[in-house]
Amino acid sequence: MEVAWEQRKLGEVKTIKDGTHDSPRYVPKGYPLVTSKNLNDSGLNLSDVSYISESDFDSINKRSKVNVGDIIFGMIGTIGNPVLLDESNFAIKNVALLKNDGPIQNHWLIQYLKSDVFNRLTSEKTAGNTQKFIGLNVIRNLIIDTPSIHEQVIIGSFLKLTDSIIAANQGKRLQIKNALLSCQALFLTRFTLN
Repeated sequence: MEVAWEQRKLGEVKTIKDGTHDSPRYVPKGYPLVTSKNLNDSGLNLSDVSYISESDFDSINKRSKVNVGDIIFGMIGTIGNPVLLDESNFAIKNVALLKNDGPIQNHWLIQYLKSDVFNRLTSEKTAGNTQKFIGLNVIRNLIIDTPSIHEQVIIGSFLKLTDSIIAANQGKRLQIKNALLSCQALFLTRFTLN
């Protein structure tokens, strides 16, 4: 027997928070402060991150502690780029935090959040002329279609496998491209020497 998907407010099925909106003082060494610029299609990118002190880290984490298995995505500037976390030793600023709780599994939810359906939903709800943003209450009130737990497991697993295959093939494509560029450079070097 097939069970119909339910429409639910995101805030009814997930605990949703956001990071600090304050601007803590940055330090040369400390804890990373993740903003939307650190989120991309590949996941969490800490190569260009600002650092904060332990006291600021502790203060921010009283409001919005991130844990492995949670989902974060940008709320200001670049809206979206959701990431399912596999690390948690950082704080967040102007980033939505969907805790790994409630009746919806985050392995399924991350796939939904990456979909065009969710992108359309959020683009309809963004505000701001110069810099786009989406408010926490808007996120909590977004209506999403939710399948049964059994379907979440199947869909989430299948789409995760698909993402892994795509990522592996992109890596191979990059290796081939680099090999071709090396051959091209070698050919051009020999051609100009003759």
